[in-house]
Amino acid sequence: MVSASVALLHTLTGPDHYLPFIAIGRAKSWSLPRTLGLTAVCGLGHVGSSIVLGLVGVAFGLSIFKLSATESSRGQVAAWLLFIFGCTYTVVALWRMLRSRTHTHSHSHSDGMRHTHSHNHVVGHTHAHGDGKITPWVLFTIFVFGPCEPLIPIVMVPAARANLATLILVTTIFALVTIGTMLLLVSSLSAGLRVLPARWLHRWGQVLAGVTLSICGGGMLFLGW
Repeated sequence: MVSASVALLHTLTGPDHYLPFIAIGRAKSWSLPRTLGLTAVCGLGHVGSSIVLGLVGVAFGLSIFKLSATESSRGQVAAWLLFIFGCTYTVVALWRMLRSRTHTHSHSHSDGMRHTHSHNHVVGHTHAHGDGKITPWVLFTIFVFGPCEPLIPIVMVPAARANLATLILVTTIFALVTIGTMLLLVSSLSAGLRVLPARWLHRWGQVLAGVTLSICGGGMLFLGW
């Protein structure tokens, strides 16, 4: 069916649909169910926002050109948000990693004795759990802004010209295939990361997550992902 094919191609060719969740989930040592849960919620927001816009457009007889222009504008907003969030995430992760490096100080006393001690500038361990509650909301907001570009002009508008039942059917199929593909890619690629050295990922995971988000945002802005 056209709806399923379009949804599958749209998701597979958009790394921003799955790489951010893989990177964030691994960096924060989330369980796979938690990572998939965030993926599903963001996927629902991603598809749902375009569905709502498409239904409004169909109900009020808006032209495909106006709907596509609106989707394009939303896409630019989402891309910039993802890019800025990724850059900020990278800088903060690097700063925290540098502060967590242990270094040695030497001290001299009036009696001629000298001693050294080692410390870092992070109390406890280097994971910052405070932003663990913020990151999912930021990603969800970005994905709500992010449009499903082919959904309205290729799937919804032609179906609306037939009847309401067809519109509901093809829209539901598109949503299910999109979210299902996102979940499949995230679960399979997350499993593949297990072959990489755990210690290396533990140290660089947060930085790599930020870089991944930046690349996805930049790809949307400059490469048309």
